[in-house]
Amino acid sequence: MSWWGIYLARRRQRKWLICRVWRHVLHKGDIAIDATCGNGYDTVAMLKMLADESGRGRVYGMDIQTEALENTSSVLDKTVTQKEKELVKLFPICHSRMDEVLPENTAVREELETVEGFASGLCVDGWICCKFQMLNRPLAPVLVFIFKR
Repeated sequence: MSWWGIYLARRRQRKWLICRVWRHVLHKGDIAIDATCGNGYDTVAMLKMLADESGRGRVYGMDIQTEALENTSSVLDKTVTQKEKELVKLFPICHSRMDEVLPENTAVREELETVEGFASGLCVDGWICCKFQMLNRPLAPVLVFIFKR
């Protein structure tokens, strides 16, 4: 079965694939954005990948649903230390307004354009590059996958 088939097969398998991708992309001390916090489990997974002893890693979580932010906060309380929880900032806003809460040096769109430009220049014989974007939600997060053949 192709990676695309695995991605679409079941929710648990999709989470597994996404976490595998994150492990190759996210590093200790990085900044990550959880644009739709939901139940909080993705926020915790990102935090575990980013948190380091220096306290530089950050996760910015946002959701327009108060219940989602409460769930995320509760999961954080149960699964991480207070020091780790301080690395997470939760905001009750739509992800389409994320530029209002992110630090000045976090240029999300510029970063996406840079990654797309890099991926577009890779040799098709050695690399598989694809982008997953919701067409009917233009401000939704975009996933870019880059696989070496």
